[in-house]
Amino acid sequence: MPAATPAIAERIARAQPGLSRTQHKMAEYVLAHPFRVATMTIDEFATAVGVSVATANRFARALELPGYPQFRAELARGFEAALEPVEKLRTELAQHASAAQIFAAVFEEDIANSRHNLQALDAGACERAVDAVLKAERVFIIGFGSSGFLAGLLQRNLCMYLRSVESMAGPGGVSQAARQMSRMTASDLVIAIAFPRYLADTITLAKAARRAGVTVLALTDKPTSPLAPQASIALYANSARQLTVNSETAVLSLIEALSAAVAYRAKNSIAAVANVTESVMPWLFHDIHS
Repeated sequence: MPAATPAIAERIARAQPGLSRTQHKMAEYVLAHPFRVATMTIDEFATAVGVSVATANRFARALELPGYPQFRAELARGFEAALEPVEKLRTELAQHASAAQIFAAVFEEDIANSRHNLQALDAGACERAVDAVLKAERVFIIGFGSSGFLAGLLQRNLCMYLRSVESMAGPGGVSQAARQMSRMTASDLVIAIAFPRYLADTITLAKAARRAGVTVLALTDKPTSPLAPQASIALYANSARQLTVNSETAVLSLIEALSAAVAYRAKNSIAAVANVTESVMPWLFHDIHS
């Protein structure tokens, strides 16, 4: 469980001698649930700790802050990326929208993301990325959380054309990934996937790979992503989404584009696809009446 941000924790420590029993109870709740409180309105916080709204405001002033809004803003420092989807959802839910309007809005967001990514496409980075994939002796794909599912899709797409490609998002988690990656050499390639919310494990492993002299291909959302400085090559996909933190559709489009470019440039790509099709043929449905 995350600790309260230092500023709030320090304010509570300074104010502790003068806090009432009720305020002490509120302070304990804040220290135990900093992220939860950072997402609460004053009414929600007051209800959670069993006090009045006025008491919640007095608690903020006891911490030498003008009121609850400033207290909440101070508490939220460092949680900005994690809180973004919560605030988006709170704003959207304040407005009425039908299910069909939500569907349409999501489709429009994906169209806007695709248009932005098409216009921002870096031809040089695309060429370098495909070259790196095809030249690598082994490819290791790292991505956790929702990016773990995307890493699996990328592994599935590339395995037909590469000698060795592994997704590190296995049941052993990041420690198992670190063990597997410890045997990498400069002839290998790491493809790291990290989009908001960025997971520290992916950044740490990418940094270790780069430090070991391994080429790192980053799939991320923008040059200010924490993954970007660890990348030898970076491919970007804007992934804005109003009601959630990230558009997986935008990331999947980037993965599909990279996979298609690799397939186009790979040697014997037609033979590879034919072999895979033949191997899975017994498991495909065939309509004997057609």
